[in-house]
Order: sequence, then structure tokens, then C-alpha cells
Amino acid sequence: MNVELRFHPEAEKEVLGSAAWYAERSPVAGQAFLLELDLVVERILEAPERWPLSVHRTRRIVFPRFPFSVYYRVSGDVVEIIAVAHQSRRPGYWQSR
Repeated sequence: MNVELRFHPEAEKEVLGSAAWYAERSPVAGQAFLLELDLVVERILEAPERWPLSVHRTRRIVFPRFPFSVYYRVSGDVVEIIAVAHQSRRPGYWQSR
């Protein structure tokens, strides 16, 4: 199955902001955050329906090491990343997307 990946513009901003925050503290941490995001996205694309349903027809997968979750929606052969959300900050802020 060939799946198309899309990022909501706000999710892109979240990735860039979080990676920059970690990189300011440690270039290694910034790179590790991005590598972990790549791993999570790869897992999603392998089997988009595998991860549990969450609110508003989204699905959620948790980063293995960083305190972040990826919320995404599956529509046909398109996977859209809705949010890359810190698990302790402003719960549910992304739900209007």
C-alpha cells in the first residue's frame, strides 16, 4: 500500500520549535528528537490503522523517549500528522485542527 504523508502546517511548526528547543540545550538532543520523529512516522506509515483511536477520528502514537505524542488522521491513502504535542503542555490544544 502506497501511503501519502502530509503535515498540518501547525504540526510542522511544532516540530521545528521543539527541535530548536532541544538543539539549544544540546545539538545531540535536537538531532535525537528529529530521529525519533522519523522513527514514529515510519511506524505510522507501516500500519496506519495499528495505533489506537483518539479524539476527533485521530490516532495517537507516543514517542519512545521524548515526552511527545503524534496525533494523525487516516483518510484513504493519506496520513495527515495533525499535531506533534508535548504530553504535559496544554492538553487538547490541537483538537480544532
